[in-house]
Amino acid sequence: MIRQDHVEPREIIVAEAIQNVVSELRMVDLADYVAFLRMGRIGNISDIVDSAAELYFMPGTLRFGHGGEAHVYWSNPPRIVLDLELRPRGATIYFTLALREKDAAVEVNYVAFDEPANDPLENTNFLRTAIREAAILPSSVG
Repeated sequence: MIRQDHVEPREIIVAEAIQNVVSELRMVDLADYVAFLRMGRIGNISDIVDSAAELYFMPGTLRFGHGGEAHVYWSNPPRIVLDLELRPRGATIYFTLALREKDAAVEVNYVAFDEPANDPLENTNFLRTAIREAAILPSSVG
């Protein structure tokens, strides 16, 4: 997929907004993610994401996008990649979250705005505000 322009600041916004959710997702054992992904138990992962997200976002704001990968090899540290959707009012952000032992990474694949502005900076600012409004607890979304 071709990355959209202006994706870097949006990745930072998403990463900051979900940092508490990421901490919750890390409470699940790595082996569980591997098993669920390899056995096609996508509903189990969806339940985990929903449970983690409900602590920090309004219902339905952050959800599992029905895809993921378990990268588990003898020679490299494991990495779990989850497709997620962040749906604040007026926008949908499709992104992946990569969980590794000591860090996590967000890669925004696509952002769809219900009513996009012509100015990308205005869209980015709208995204920041919409995510902040969808949060239950304050986060560091600046």
